[in-house]
Amino acid sequence: MPTMAAKIVHTSIDRDWKQVYDFASQPENMQQWASGLASGLKPDGEDWIAEGILGTVRVRFAPRNDFGVIDHTVTIAPDVRVHNALRVVPNGNGCEVMFTLLRLPNMTHDQFAADAAHVLKDLQALKALMEN
Repeated sequence: MPTMAAKIVHTSIDRDWKQVYDFASQPENMQQWASGLASGLKPDGEDWIAEGILGTVRVRFAPRNDFGVIDHTVTIAPDVRVHNALRVVPNGNGCEVMFTLLRLPNMTHDQFAADAAHVLKDLQALKALMEN
């Protein structure tokens, strides 16, 4: 597969990065800020199951770590897996939350832009939760 176009979508949050990581990395909390997982995640072995506009998807998260990595692989179909790179990194007394959005094959420019806007909206929802 050729290298895909990528866009880093990020927001600054005025809260300690470890507190943001602790909250954001818990799959049980994602329905509060990640609208693509608004139906919630249900545990299934090492994976989590979500129901959404794409149907039933399987999500596997990186193990908890000291580096702020919340990467997760979403399996949409047996042969369709999307790696989502999500990071929380320190920035002074606060942090940056960054999502690497990949432009998937056959995705139009408008679809890619809409995905980026959707991710930004989710990160801003996380920001609102963390700063209030």
